[in-house]
Amino acid sequence: MADGLNDARAMRVAEIMTDFRNLQCYIAQIRATPTAEEYYLEGYCLLRQCASEAQAVLSAPFSATNTSPGGNAETEKTQLRSIIIDACVRRFQCQRAYLRAHAGQRWMNSRNAILRGQKAHAGHFPALQAVDNNLRVELAGISDEHVDYTLRSQDAAQGKWLAEDPTLATIQQILSTRR
Repeated sequence: MADGLNDARAMRVAEIMTDFRNLQCYIAQIRATPTAEEYYLEGYCLLRQCASEAQAVLSAPFSATNTSPGGNAETEKTQLRSIIIDACVRRFQCQRAYLRAHAGQRWMNSRNAILRGQKAHAGHFPALQAVDNNLRVELAGISDEHVDYTLRSQDAAQGKWLAEDPTLATIQQILSTRR
């Protein structure tokens, strides 16, 4: 039986997809230009990996039901719920890539501030090692729970309707089947 919430569901889809688009745009704008010697450093590899992950999410086929509601409110409800789940999973993946890329950018900026256009030498080693360690610590803090928290707290602060957003466990289950 239709519950009268299809407009709220449609609005939620639009909100999630806007967030997804914004995350994709941010990740696409990351510009890192390492030298040949720096290309395989952890932070630069991370930035390439995040861009690749975001592109893979964008390229993945839509996994919700593809039936036409045909004016049937109950069918529309089912389809919108399915779209919300797929969109939330994609947004989660992009948020994770965004948080990791942001850490990578901080690493790159810190590294550049230490080197100030010079080639790395032994005198830079302690500071560069500290920057590398900071990156590892920051990446370790970007757990699925943290990613979920950042999304839900942002949505809640903006007063968005979250009643049918999938739980973290559901998102993790879906992601495990997609690998």
